[in-house]
Amino acid sequence: MDIVERLEELQVLVEEAKSVPFSSSAVIDRNEFLELIAQLKQAVPDEVRQARWMARDRDELLARARKEADRLLAEAREQRDRLLSRSEIVHAAQRESERLIDEGKAKAARTRLEAEDYIDQKLAGFEILLNKTLSTVARGREQLVAPRGDEGEESREQDPFDGAHLNEPAL
Repeated sequence: MDIVERLEELQVLVEEAKSVPFSSSAVIDRNEFLELIAQLKQAVPDEVRQARWMARDRDELLARARKEADRLLAEAREQRDRLLSRSEIVHAAQRESERLIDEGKAKAARTRLEAEDYIDQKLAGFEILLNKTLSTVARGREQLVAPRGDEGEESREQDPFDGAHLNEPAL
């Protein structure tokens, strides 16, 4: 029997006890009452031990649950921080790659413009040289077609192919 059952027996014993006339007192069987109290005394330590044991187990269980919850929370925070860190690293890498691509495109455009300017300058120099050469060739042909008087010294001095034009400065 447990404590609650013994207490119920005591309650029944008091409720069923014969009343003393003209009083609120009752006649209770002393031996029966003392026996129930003795049984209660014996049951109380067992019940109290069980209650203490259950309370201690409950406290230990709560402590373990709190510790596990704290551990899980710490792990979740660490994982969140790692993911945020990775995410930030990825974003930073993307920003850096976009910056490098833009920088590369700008450098390629500058290099292309510089190359086109260089080629244009060289072609202009070639054009000037070719125009001079064409001019020299045209003068030489005109001299060949024009009637010459004496084929002596004068014709050598006016020879367009004597290399005089090679001494002109080139661009």
